[in-house]
Amino acid sequence: MRALVTERKTFMQQLLDGVEAIGNKVPHPAIIFLIMSGVVIVLSQLFHMLGTSVSYQVVDPASHEIRDATATVNSLLTPAGISFIITSVIRNFLGFGPVGVILVAMVGVGLAEEAGLIAALIRKIVSGAPRQLITFIIVAMGVLSSVASDAGYLVLIPLGASAFLSLGRHPIAGLAAAFAGVAVVFGVNLIITPVDAVLTEITNDAIHLISPGTTLYLTAIMWFSMVSAVVMCIVCTIVTERVVEPRLGPYHGDAVVEASTVDAAAEARGLRNALWALIGSLVVIGLLALPPGAPLRNPETGALIGDSPLMNSLIVLIAAVFFACGYAYGRGAGTIRTLTQAIAAITKTFAGLGGLIFLFLVISQFLAHFNYSNLATIAAVNLSHVIEQANMGSVTLLIVFVLVTFLVDLIIPAAIAKWAILAPIFVPLFLKLGVSPAIVLAAYHVGDSPANAVTPLMAYFGMIVIFAQKYQKDAGVGTVVAMMLPYTVVVFVVWLILLILWYMLGIPTGI
Repeated sequence: MRALVTERKTFMQQLLDGVEAIGNKVPHPAIIFLIMSGVVIVLSQLFHMLGTSVSYQVVDPASHEIRDATATVNSLLTPAGISFIITSVIRNFLGFGPVGVILVAMVGVGLAEEAGLIAALIRKIVSGAPRQLITFIIVAMGVLSSVASDAGYLVLIPLGASAFLSLGRHPIAGLAAAFAGVAVVFGVNLIITPVDAVLTEITNDAIHLISPGTTLYLTAIMWFSMVSAVVMCIVCTIVTERVVEPRLGPYHGDAVVEASTVDAAAEARGLRNALWALIGSLVVIGLLALPPGAPLRNPETGALIGDSPLMNSLIVLIAAVFFACGYAYGRGAGTIRTLTQAIAAITKTFAGLGGLIFLFLVISQFLAHFNYSNLATIAAVNLSHVIEQANMGSVTLLIVFVLVTFLVDLIIPAAIAKWAILAPIFVPLFLKLGVSPAIVLAAYHVGDSPANAVTPLMAYFGMIVIFAQKYQKDAGVGTVVAMMLPYTVVVFVVWLILLILWYMLGIPTGI
């Protein structure tokens, strides 16, 4: 009887099981995106025939100019649309950001993994950190990784799964914890990130539509961001340990913790070499970035943050650091003895990316078709105009704005592109109500991030499915959605409450 009681699932677990079962009945992610492309093609023709269009103002993220724009639905079944579908395939694929990111990053990360550095670091983290803090540490590393662009998706999510597996915990729960930190809490951090600089500039451009003398500084929401990062790390840790991991139960899959073939002395020597390589790499990067007129500074402004060679080359620099540390570890531990072996290790890593590269090929075509049709832009602007015309108080409008941002994020996950559309509409509207633009920018972060982990339109979603399949062969879209849905819901609710309390108490969002 006791066994029956302990195995009885809660309503929440049964609900998530249902979401997973339904979600996994859909085909392979590549087939899903092919079907979605077909749907977009049909809808583009339908709304094109209806003459659907919308006028709005938008911020150009490059020039920071506010310009009037009109979006009309472009049909993909006209001669021009068909020509676009056929002639843009290669351009769409090569222009799809994650392709270059993963290929460049895996030069370094792949070598570090094949040399044994990643496994050695996991063993050190697991043995050195208190077991009860492992989940929090993994989530926090994911949150902090936003300063390094997309590196968190490539490095921390697999690391989280491996760390949990090494502790005898379900690896997919570790994957979920890392994914939550990287994606669900994206946009807030303990330090200023490159995205902060762009979003702040777009906000200022929107402010100047009606208040040319008002300007936000880069630190305008720093306090809110720092508190949010800590609170959401705690929330994601609780969700992992109280909801996600209990639902998954004990791990009975085929994946096992790979025993180290390197003796302790050799591993210690390799880690020392890796540490020196890390220090050397950081010194070189510092010399290239810190002195006045350094190559990694903006040649015109001298800035390091924002539009600078440093920020634009983060993935390359991270790959170089991992390469140096991985090679140094391999030489010290005896796992990589020559550059030829290092190249063979990288080649082996690339060989395992075939399925992911094909998936990226399909996703890139769908996104290109979706963007060409203008359907997402028209939906977002129309939804925003409906809210703008409603007569609401500031608190109610803040809540509705966060909800609108959340819904738009499901179809336009890119934070900068979405804010370029929403900022010229909502920032002036809130200014007229006496609400600080800093609060509006903070509210945008609250609505923008939680949905990232449950929308298949997020560029790395398919990659997360493939990561999960390493530990659960039948994992699919439903597995990932059911796994991440509790994070999305709980983080969204708690974060929204934090925002409203912050606003009503009049606490400064930053400086």
